Parts: sequence; C-alpha cells; structure tokens
Amino acid sequence: MMSQRHIALLGLIVFSLQSVNVHSQETLPDPDGKPADITKPVQVYILLGQSNMLGFGKVTGGDGSLEHAVKDKDLYPYLIDDEGNWTTRQDVRNVRVMGSGTGGARQFNNEFLTIKGGRIGPEVGIGHYLGAVTDAPVLLLKSCIGNRSLGWDLLPPGSPSFEYEEKGKKFHYAAYKESPLKWEVGTKAEPINWYAGMQYDGDVARAKQVLKELDKYYPEAKEYEIAGFFWWQGDKDRYNSGHASRYEQNLVHLIKQLRKDFDAPDAKFVCATLGQTSKDSKGAERQILDGQLAVDGETGKYKEFKGNVASVYSHPLSQGGASNSHYGSNAETYMNIGEAMGKAMVKLLQAEE
Repeated sequence: MMSQRHIALLGLIVFSLQSVNVHSQETLPDPDGKPADITKPVQVYILLGQSNMLGFGKVTGGDGSLEHAVKDKDLYPYLIDDEGNWTTRQDVRNVRVMGSGTGGARQFNNEFLTIKGGRIGPEVGIGHYLGAVTDAPVLLLKSCIGNRSLGWDLLPPGSPSFEYEEKGKKFHYAAYKESPLKWEVGTKAEPINWYAGMQYDGDVARAKQVLKELDKYYPEAKEYEIAGFFWWQGDKDRYNSGHASRYEQNLVHLIKQLRKDFDAPDAKFVCATLGQTSKDSKGAERQILDGQLAVDGETGKYKEFKGNVASVYSHPLSQGGASNSHYGSNAETYMNIGEAMGKAMVKLLQAEE
C-alpha cells in the first residue's frame, strides 16, 4: 500500500507505443509489486561504458551511503516500503555481465530490480523510472568493465585511423582492429595482445549471449525489442589528448554502430557526462564534455539524432569527487545521475507520440 509521502504524481500523460505505455511523471510511486504483462516483448535497455556505469555507490556505511540518503535524509522514498525494507520491482530485471576484451563472461546480477550487495550504479534510478512508465517487461542489461577508453578499447567497428601530433612528433592512432594503440608515423607498428575495439566486441558479444538465453534472464519471456542504450564513460579518454580530440566523432559513430549491431535503428540513446567536468573546464575534459553534449538531438548539430539521442549534464548532480575515484562512492551521485538518465529516456520515448 502506498504511504502518503509517495502519493503525488505530477503531470500525468498517457499514450500508447507499440509495446509500452509511457506516463510523464516527476514523482515516482512505490513499486506496486505487480509483474509486467509477459505477453508483450521485453523492452531491453543496454548499459555500456566503464567504471562510472559499473557503479561504486555504497549501500551502507554512514554519510554518502544509500541507506543514509534514504532513511536519514528521506531521499528516493520509492526505494523502501513502510516497514523500511528495500522495495523490489517485479517488472524490471537487473542483469549485469562483465569480462575483459573478448574473453568469457562473469555474471554479477540476474534478479528483479532491488538493492542487493554493497554497491549500486545508475541502473537503480534508470530502472525505477522505466518500470514506472512501462507496461511491458523491462530488462536492464549491463555489459561493461572499468578502465576502458572509447578511443581504443571501445572503439566501434569501422572507425578509421587518424594522425595526431604530440610534442613535435606525428603519430598514427589505431583504426578498429589495429594494434598497438598508436605508433610514430614512418615507423613499423609492433602489435600487442590487444586491438582497437577489443572491449567493444566483447561487451556486445556478452550482451547478445544474454539475449540468446532470454528466458534465463527474464523468466517466461518469449521475445524482446532493443528499446535503448545508456552510455556513461569518458574517464580514460581524458588522459590521452589524441583520444579526447576524437571523442565526439567516435561517440557519433558508436551510436550508429550500436544500433546496427543490435539491429535496432530506432533504439533511443542516452549519454551522461563525467560528474566532475563543468562547462568551464578546459583541455581534454572540455573536449569530452563538448562531444557528449553535442550529440544531444536538441542541439541540432546531428539532425538524425533529434528526438532519439539525449545527453545528461551530470556536474550539477554529482556530490563531489571525480570519475577516477568513483565519486568517493557517494550513492547520491549514482542515484541522481541514474534518475536523470531514466527521465531523459522517458522523454525520448514520449517524443514518439
């Protein structure tokens, strides 16, 4: 039963999509405990990136913990019931697999969305917003690992090489499947046991393997649709000026390639910026921020992204720290940015009305 503090729902708008009914709302109710309509295709959202997306928000441990935010500060009230227990969404599955490069997969999560274990990521806020507005089953499928760059490890298929000058020397930066990361122009490349895009290939393959065994990850499900992608990444690229200079170009190609690889040309895409990077930042961090904001369909720079790509400016939502220190494991940072990403995805779904 919903408590009084959870009753308010603002600005209710209902309309039908092929498999979902989307309701615009600012305040989330408690999960009602009801399963989704399993006769509808599962709406799959694939979560990609590096350690930001993995999630390091601590659940317990005093200040900065999720427990403190919810029970002492009265934030995110939909996460606990009237008895103070963590709620569970019976209409959203939370699945996480991880592996290095193209190697095997480890499974970390395969349950209905709840607070489990000692850490959380943005999937909590994302999943509650999507679950609250979607009649069809929702599957959050996270396939990523930390310490990976878009310009090298996650470089999507078809990405070209480029030349970049550093300290008076010109370097050839690897195209997809080339190795090593870079070498001086005019010298011979000495390949290593890794290639450009090796993590992209692995993350995509692991996600596809989950989808091949759909009913193992969403019991009784028969079919699915790739509804969207969530991307939170950029930390490693900020340490390489060549990669930072190409971040926007690589991100544009990533969006298009993911839709191609998952045969989902209409899937929505939401990108979150690095929490510590403000709009007055300079250097590599500013280049990455500018690239992440540029792909938002509302900017008009990429007309094909209008109504289907959105960027979340995370700096005002972060509670301090930086991406390389996992924001001090502050759970509010991961919740705030996850909620904002979920809201952004709902807004894109509404754009189809």
